[in-house]
Amino acid sequence: MKRFIGFIKKEFYHIFRDRRSLFILFGMPIAQILLFGFAITNEINNVDIAILDHSKDAVTEEIINKISASKYFSIKQLIEKESDIESIFKKGKVKAVLNFEKDFSKNLIKDHKATIQIITDATDPNTANTITNFVNAILQKYQKSLNKDAVIAYQIVPRSRMVYNPELKSVYMFVPGVMTIILMLVSAMMTSISITREKELGTMEILLVSPLKPIQVIVGKVFPYIFLSVINAVVIVVLSIFIFNMPVQGSLFLLAMESILFIISALALGILISTISATQQTAMMISLMGLMLPVILLSGFIFPISSMPVPLQIISNIIPAKWFIIIIKGIMLKGVGLEFIWKETLILLGMTVFFIALSVRKYKIRLE
Repeated sequence: MKRFIGFIKKEFYHIFRDRRSLFILFGMPIAQILLFGFAITNEINNVDIAILDHSKDAVTEEIINKISASKYFSIKQLIEKESDIESIFKKGKVKAVLNFEKDFSKNLIKDHKATIQIITDATDPNTANTITNFVNAILQKYQKSLNKDAVIAYQIVPRSRMVYNPELKSVYMFVPGVMTIILMLVSAMMTSISITREKELGTMEILLVSPLKPIQVIVGKVFPYIFLSVINAVVIVVLSIFIFNMPVQGSLFLLAMESILFIISALALGILISTISATQQTAMMISLMGLMLPVILLSGFIFPISSMPVPLQIISNIIPAKWFIIIIKGIMLKGVGLEFIWKETLILLGMTVFFIALSVRKYKIRLE
């Protein structure tokens, strides 16, 4: 037992004296969570738009002032003719143009109807759709203020309420995903590189003929990364709470246990990668290409799985990150307990056991 503890201490010394490993372990998670939290967002604020006002009357001026006063839009330019619309879009100066028809106020009074054309740059479809919805909301609010004294015989008034994320903050979506990516990437990649390094340098054979058992050698190599990955998870949760005001509605203990289960699953994948990798470079490439892309694309982190083709939906079921994201969103945002996420937990546990069993079998074959 003393030899085993000494071996674990040696592994910690190896990690802490390697500055590149320390940067990957602690620098990358902090940088990613800050970048995803501040830079990557699907919200719109101060979007540059242009105005083409053929009417230039009091009503159009009032509507323009209301749009300009909102925090979502900034009027970048006033254009005079429709032929300027295409050139202004090509220059990339604005994301939308509001085109007020001629005699807007007269048509509104006479025919009780006037038209505003919303022209958006749909090279980014999500942003274009969001801009259209926000402009429509401002116009509907203005229209309601004009018709406040009108009596309508029948009215259907839809009232929407957003639960768990009423302000529609994109950071609530990105934090669980980034936490999953970091834990998967750091745990699997660093473990696979650590074990492959021993094989590449020829020191693995020396370790295997030492008084330590082969299973102790593997566990000793993996244990420091369990500890360091748990620290990463704590740092991510603390940053999300105190910097991005991310709520944690559920049990912190349950969140910690589920995170440790996912970390062990990622470490088992790292050991599995090390069995098929002869060099550190190969292990790194397999970890990045074989784990990072599926985690981002097929886990439901950015793209909804229900919108994917059926074959990809089936493949996504073998991605551990998919189940962990469901678990972490349930705990942090919905405040659910184990009674609501036990199926996902069992699936993740089953995957972990499978990866560990497969890794042990592979190493037994190699040792024989």
